[in-house]
Amino acid sequence: MFNYFFIKFGIAYILDLILADPRWLYHPVIIIGKLISFLEKILYKAKNKIFSGAILNILTLSVTFIVSLLLVRTNYVVEIFFLYTTLATKSLANEGNKVYKILKSGDIEKAKKELSYLVSRDTNTLSLDKIIMSVVETIAENTVDGFISPAFYAFVGSFFHIELFGQMVSLALPFAMTYKAINTLDSMVGYKNEKYIDFGKVSARVDDVANFIPARLTGLIFVPLSTLILGYDFKNSLRIFFRDRNKHSSPNSGQSESAYAGALGIQFGGKISYFGKDYEKPTIGDKLKAFDYEDIKKAVNILYLVSFIATLVIISCSMMYNIPDLRVFFHL
Repeated sequence: MFNYFFIKFGIAYILDLILADPRWLYHPVIIIGKLISFLEKILYKAKNKIFSGAILNILTLSVTFIVSLLLVRTNYVVEIFFLYTTLATKSLANEGNKVYKILKSGDIEKAKKELSYLVSRDTNTLSLDKIIMSVVETIAENTVDGFISPAFYAFVGSFFHIELFGQMVSLALPFAMTYKAINTLDSMVGYKNEKYIDFGKVSARVDDVANFIPARLTGLIFVPLSTLILGYDFKNSLRIFFRDRNKHSSPNSGQSESAYAGALGIQFGGKISYFGKDYEKPTIGDKLKAFDYEDIKKAVNILYLVSFIATLVIISCSMMYNIPDLRVFFHL
């Protein structure tokens, strides 16, 4: 069976680079978020918070998967469009560049406000160095969540098809969109505070499992390779990755963050405030130089190249899988 995934994903990636997130329509992630909020109001009332949190996961992921299947059943255009909405390369780059431009203009207070839309930490008291660090850290972490993971699951899903209403449909979009639901669940209820420590436990664990392979591919291969091509510190990127990747409280965030920190010669972590409480985060990387505005631009450059290399790998692997069918297609 000929698999058109490499064409569909290539178009979706180009749309991501051109259009970023479609702010002119109701983004699928927003719809997923509203579903989670609706279900949370009902399920949070249960006494067994871990169990009700698990039910929240099952219902959210099931609905997302089924709706995605129905979308694929319509036509290729709809499938490609919704596949594109699972990718967030340009949107993440735009957010980083926005703070970069504000900082260059000298308006630190405005930069703090803009940053507050990107991170959950308190931004009011951040110094210039901490603002830059937070932006680069966010880009590093979301390289996985915003591109590599959804792309990875779309690729895996492309190898599976099921019959729906008499037509074989690919599971590429359902896999990618279900990952976005996993990630949205974690961002909404996967906290270790009093309210969500039990209710969000399953969401956090599922997200950890889902990002396990993509995070390590990003930190070990894609970021160092991009660093080498861009002329940043390739050796230090790998060195810090192997040394500091497991220092982070998250089993996955430290994978990409350590590679970014090494590539740019900067250090993440230290004293950070969340919801009015101060925390001392483990340091990742060595402070080989002071933070600079250009660190944000360099992080954006790495992000773009990581997404490009990963796309080339995905398309190449998908085409290789199709070689026998391509020969028939071109009458070779």
